[in-house]
Amino acid sequence: MTTWAVERFGAVAVLTFSRAPENLMDFRSMIELGDLLEDIALQSKQVRVVMLAGGLDDKFIDHAELSDLARAGAGQASREELASWSRVLALLEDIPQPTVAAIDGLASGGGNEIALACTLRVASSRARFQQPEITGGFIPGGGGSVRLPRLVGPGHSAEVILTGRPFSADEALAMRWVNTVLPAEDFLQAALRWVEDIAKNAGPALYAAKESIVTGSRLPFPEAVATERRLFAGLTSGLAVSEHSSGPADA
Repeated sequence: MTTWAVERFGAVAVLTFSRAPENLMDFRSMIELGDLLEDIALQSKQVRVVMLAGGLDDKFIDHAELSDLARAGAGQASREELASWSRVLALLEDIPQPTVAAIDGLASGGGNEIALACTLRVASSRARFQQPEITGGFIPGGGGSVRLPRLVGPGHSAEVILTGRPFSADEALAMRWVNTVLPAEDFLQAALRWVEDIAKNAGPALYAAKESIVTGSRLPFPEAVATERRLFAGLTSGLAVSEHSSGPADA
């Protein structure tokens, strides 16, 4: 049974996760999400932005399914299951399209780590964010202790991870954990309007910009600048061809 619904709103694909009763993320759902993202990556001419949303009231995505983690710890999970989290988080970062987490309600543990792997995060006024692993005697295992410090800085992320407490949408905005906070009423429609300013831009420029930002954050400065120049040259070479084609010799 599928746990992901896919809808298109113009150039935006919305992937909505619904797994009652708590929206816990299991291996099977992560494998399904990975397949969807790989398919959407091939649709870059039609889909320019990908949005993730939660389909249960007051839930984005809660933490990982603990029974799955127990199976993994006991050596009972398949290779595909074990690779599913790393695969999805890498796809969210690396597919051509900007990815947006639309968070209405709780994003906890693995749910927050999925949001952190997205290019942008949009929160409703009732959103809450949490990395609660420390209260159970362990630490984040899906990149939370790596991506969060790079996003909000080591001080804020230490408070998040070492206390395990939930943080409100306003607290997250003050930390720059999220890009904006929108009203909870009709949140998805508001989030779609927010991403319109992104989706209306030309696909090749969007994808080059995302690649430069993501790749540049992983590289030393000189290599990051070289990557930006390469991507810039790829876009402007098309302009040069266009200008030449419209010159007097082609009139």
